[in-house]
Amino acid sequence: MPQRTLDPTAVLPSSEAPPSAVSAPAARRPSDTPSPAPGPVSLEGIGDVVDAGRPSGYAHLGERRLPTLGRLVAAARGAATSLRRPTLWPTRRGHWQPAPRAARRHASGRLRVTTVALEPNSFVSGPADHPARPHGMEVLYLVSGRAHLIASAPDGQMRSASELAEGRARVVGAPVGGAARGHHFLVNTGDEVAVVVRVTA
Repeated sequence: MPQRTLDPTAVLPSSEAPPSAVSAPAARRPSDTPSPAPGPVSLEGIGDVVDAGRPSGYAHLGERRLPTLGRLVAAARGAATSLRRPTLWPTRRGHWQPAPRAARRHASGRLRVTTVALEPNSFVSGPADHPARPHGMEVLYLVSGRAHLIASAPDGQMRSASELAEGRARVVGAPVGGAARGHHFLVNTGDEVAVVVRVTA
């Protein structure tokens, strides 16, 4: 009996059902069961909420109220007005020193009032870096004469010069980064003695 050979190009019938015969999965219907209502929220264990407003037992977290800028300016203006009389000017020139009582009575709390008298062409160091007061502020107020606030680089090169205007307060602060970033100097640029009052917070 002759044997039949299978043509390699022939397509064998598939034993699987055609796609049309395969039933599609049933579409998922949204559940008709309502979701459970959320339970009451408890603050138990949330320390930041429960302890809000209570004093902390850690000293470094204690609240420290800093005086406002308006208080510093008002104290500096009042002190400068009290120092209009030359008899109250510092007798020691070129050094910051505590202001007379008449000038200090305008400052309250932790405010410190100091003053300096500069001869023509002389200078004194300005705001310095105080580790104990990283957020401290200082206000300068010209009492008499003419003076400029000089900002210099660590190598001594002058960066800026701003004149202390009469009747206006100058708010200054420590150089960012401390002495490694530069210095401030107060220079008498007039022909007579310059007197400046400083209020520090």
